[in-house]
Amino acid sequence: MSLVVIGTVAFDAIETPFGKTDKILGGAATYASLAASYLYKKTKIVAVVGDDFHKEDIKEIADHGINVEGLQIKAGEKSFFWSGKYHNDMNSRDTLVTELNVLADFDPIIPESYQDCEYLMLGNLTPQIQQTVIKRMHKRPKLIVMDTMNFWMDIAMDDLLETIKLVDVLTINDAEARQLSGEYSLVKAAKKILGMGPKFLIIKKGEHGALLFHGDQIFSAPALPLAEVFDPTGAGDTFAGGFIGYLAKVGTINFSNMKNAIIFGSALASFCVEKFGTEKIKNLSQDEIASRVKEFVSLSSFTI
Repeated sequence: MSLVVIGTVAFDAIETPFGKTDKILGGAATYASLAASYLYKKTKIVAVVGDDFHKEDIKEIADHGINVEGLQIKAGEKSFFWSGKYHNDMNSRDTLVTELNVLADFDPIIPESYQDCEYLMLGNLTPQIQQTVIKRMHKRPKLIVMDTMNFWMDIAMDDLLETIKLVDVLTINDAEARQLSGEYSLVKAAKKILGMGPKFLIIKKGEHGALLFHGDQIFSAPALPLAEVFDPTGAGDTFAGGFIGYLAKVGTINFSNMKNAIIFGSALASFCVEKFGTEKIKNLSQDEIASRVKEFVSLSSFTI
């Protein structure tokens, strides 16, 4: 049984108050699969790149034990590229360049060896592509987690709503939850969104943690206060990868395990922001992860 991650594998160029980079390894599927691989060894990736993509970067992904058979390499084409500049508060950014390149006509091919998928992570792509991946699975996975963004709410709301009906867990940020539901209160927003189909909803709140909703149950996870945040790029994808990676590891889907999964996802995301790009999360030890999880537990552990 395996965990399949679909999304972008790309080049990013990032500028923050702490410095800037040239083209470096990025993409939602990259961050999510790297995070998941620390928790679950049967992680597989579906994405597309051009022949300009560095063999060394593919090797770095594969060296984490991630199956890259589903990574298409398009001859004579360029990889997806994004460039952005973060403001001083690190919560807002300006997109400087977006070049879709191979992503413009991405047709996700699911290798036969991926059909043992029990856990499916749908990274941020068009809702139509996300639907296509679900339909191409011979058997519905045990758990489908979906990430999306406000852009698809603006231009493809009908397709987005159809896709949301097909998944078990939806992850979005607080602004997206308000846009999708039309409600300012996140509790009211969650109730509306859960009525759209998913069994669980995660609302990410950046430096203020995350909320998990299921029926009438709510869990609030803290965010780790960090002295310095170098680069928030990929933190949400890292969170999602850690979240589904933990659930694949324990193998049982319930609210209690979902809460633990959020803590593991948050812990991995907290590493991600400490360096540019994937630099920090591709070189972690199990002891570092365990220690960071304990820090999260101590943040909100108390006895009355």
